[in-house]
Amino acid sequence: MEFFAMNEVKKVFKNGEVKEEVLKGINLFLKKGEITALVGASGSGKSTLLTIAAGLQQASDGQIVFEGQKIHTMNQEQIRKIRASQFGFVFQQAHLVPFLTVKEQLLFMLEVSQLKVTKEEKERDINKILHLVEMDHRKHAYPSSLSGGEKQRVAIARAIIHRPKVLFADEPTASLDSKRSNDVMSLIRELTKTLSITTLMVTHDEQMLPYVDHIIQMSDGLILS
Repeated sequence: MEFFAMNEVKKVFKNGEVKEEVLKGINLFLKKGEITALVGASGSGKSTLLTIAAGLQQASDGQIVFEGQKIHTMNQEQIRKIRASQFGFVFQQAHLVPFLTVKEQLLFMLEVSQLKVTKEEKERDINKILHLVEMDHRKHAYPSSLSGGEKQRVAIARAIIHRPKVLFADEPTASLDSKRSNDVMSLIRELTKTLSITTLMVTHDEQMLPYVDHIIQMSDGLILS
């Protein structure tokens, strides 16, 4: 059984009588504990592919199977539950809640995911994750006092605190300078391997590619290699 598979996935956007085929029959397979990067020019379909894989929008046709579950046949509530409990998300911007401390950001994610853990387990998990991302010393800080790199580290911690099986990252280093980008990618790779998370990432930065296990080149809605 494939861990995560997309079979002949298509996406068509309609604007009146005009139809634009953004994805033209994508076949994609992800393995546990590996990082796969989607690369390609703007408009190649890589971000659309990522959001469909993550259940953030629906495909026009094709199959998406996660651990034997046919996501393409699920209703929105069923997909929402999988997103909240099994998937993690990191975007170009950290999107931290401005009035929550670092610790509270993670507590909020645990509530959203409905992970059944005790108060003591929550405290232990938060301390463990913050230590992994080297942000334990900023546990009680608010986003306004964090640097860009620190915010992204907190965003990564928030994305994995509920123990997701798949991490989706859309240009996670695009807003960072070269050093911070390398720090963040090194962290994503370490966490992917340490916690056996499967990561699907969109990036345009070739400097990030040495950190990944597989590179998928896209063009005009198709996978080239």
